[in-house]
Amino acid sequence: MLTLHDNLGSGNAYKVRLILSHLNRPFHRIEYDVTKGETRTPAFLALNPNGRVPALQFEDGRVLAESNAILFHLAEGTPYLPADAFARAEALQWMFFEQYSHEPNIAVVRYWHHFIWDQVKGDAYMERALEERTAKGYQALDVMEQHLARTDFFAGGAYSIADIALYAYTHVAHEGKFELSGYAAIRRWLDRIADQPGHVLITQDDFA
Repeated sequence: MLTLHDNLGSGNAYKVRLILSHLNRPFHRIEYDVTKGETRTPAFLALNPNGRVPALQFEDGRVLAESNAILFHLAEGTPYLPADAFARAEALQWMFFEQYSHEPNIAVVRYWHHFIWDQVKGDAYMERALEERTAKGYQALDVMEQHLARTDFFAGGAYSIADIALYAYTHVAHEGKFELSGYAAIRRWLDRIADQPGHVLITQDDFA
């Protein structure tokens, strides 16, 4: 059975839980508290030297890290990876956008607000960084809104790993105090994804 080294609060790890649920693939989940350094132990670093979740361990012992690489691998041969070469590249384009322009801002701001703000509020550097990353997060949302105003999904005209990658942190963006009321196309897209077969919540921890 697959083993997912996981954290329920992580949108990156949630991507993997979501596609595994869509595919109805059983897995064993191991939870790590990243705030307590549990992904920095020698045992975990032997699995993923980068010290981050998710890491997916296969039955033969091989381990794959980086959420979007895991999505790409699991989606091979399924409807979640477009068969058309251009649409497949388009999916990758949006996944690269997610990791470069979206996740470093929306996910980080959400983490600061939702998990550690009581520890850092009042710090002038952090408050400046928060303002800058929030602005960049809205820039990423603007790009998404423009695209979704023209199409229901991000690549190939159908639900794919590009949508899974971007959904993970967008649907909890409010936890970073991002206001989505002005993003009608994004809100419709969020509803479409929540209606997909096998959809699970980010907080769900029972996959038996």
